[in-house]
Amino acid sequence: MKNNLLILVFSFYASLLFCQSYEFKTIIDLEATEVLSQGKTGTCWSFSTSSFLESEIIRLTGNKIDISEMYNVRNTYPKKAWNYVMRQGKAQFSEGGLAHDVINSISENGLVPANVYSGLPKGKNIHDHEKLINNMKIVLDEYLKNPKAYNGNWKKDIDNILDEHLGNNITNFEFNGEIFTPLSFLEYTKINPKDYITITSFTHIPYYSNFILNIPDNFSNGTFFNVPLEDMVSITNHALKNGYTIELDCDVSEKTFSSKYGLAVIPNTEEDTMNILSKIRPEREITVAYRQQEFENFNTTDDHLMHITGIVEDQNGNRYYKVKNSWGFDSARVSNGGYIYMSEAYFKLKTISIMVHKNAIPKALLKT
Repeated sequence: MKNNLLILVFSFYASLLFCQSYEFKTIIDLEATEVLSQGKTGTCWSFSTSSFLESEIIRLTGNKIDISEMYNVRNTYPKKAWNYVMRQGKAQFSEGGLAHDVINSISENGLVPANVYSGLPKGKNIHDHEKLINNMKIVLDEYLKNPKAYNGNWKKDIDNILDEHLGNNITNFEFNGEIFTPLSFLEYTKINPKDYITITSFTHIPYYSNFILNIPDNFSNGTFFNVPLEDMVSITNHALKNGYTIELDCDVSEKTFSSKYGLAVIPNTEEDTMNILSKIRPEREITVAYRQQEFENFNTTDDHLMHITGIVEDQNGNRYYKVKNSWGFDSARVSNGGYIYMSEAYFKLKTISIMVHKNAIPKALLKT
């Protein structure tokens, strides 16, 4: 009888613990620029990485600068077009990209402020690249159909399309009373592209080695440093605790990733899928084997890139990463001011990779 009573008491308190509405308190909140909208484009890779670099500029210089996402896009699309042509159309040509594409772009082309290069056609205030991509692909496919018969120069034709839709490329500009080139402005921001490392965790590659991750958007064959899952989590926590924000590439296709609720969680049971966004429920324990399985069966893909800027905690002590999104901040459809609170379980299962400054990684790990 006593045992039954104890079970009833435990069940009562457990139900109270897991049926509460979420209440969050801030644990770490690093400085970031305002939430923007990528509009009708697949350029989250540039919006998120640009946001990440903006926080890096704040950390390095104390200056808050809104850098141009579309300048990075303008200088990356020709690289994607070249890759598509050289692979004779046997590659993906789309709007997608990864964080290292921005790093590659700024290494070669520098940075410019957003007010210098908006990438918006006259009279437009929302980015929309559907026609841009379609027009470029028509040119590329026409060239590939019969290169010898192509009338003109496909590279110049691609540049003309980009100029028409995004604006002419920038050679110099004025900022705070000084004249800069994009490369001299990069120096002004104190960003060193060589300082940034992309980290992932998969079992099909030896740990503590660099490799090219074969995912569709890795057209530029960027390298990833592979570590055990617990190390990827510890690097993330160590970076945030020491004042470094983090670039995040992850899967957002789950029903329990919600901009409306501002939450991303992994339910322990299918039954909890509907209510876990509004009530605290137990989350699934994420194993290394399950993470790898979900990647290999394509339930986890590189859908979206965002920017981790802090940590919050619910009333039960569960921790979540504060993740800056690029879907705007319309309060009617987006909670938490355009941020997502991502549980550690979601992060473990659905993260493709993170990018951090090399000094944000524990030195012992880099020497492994």
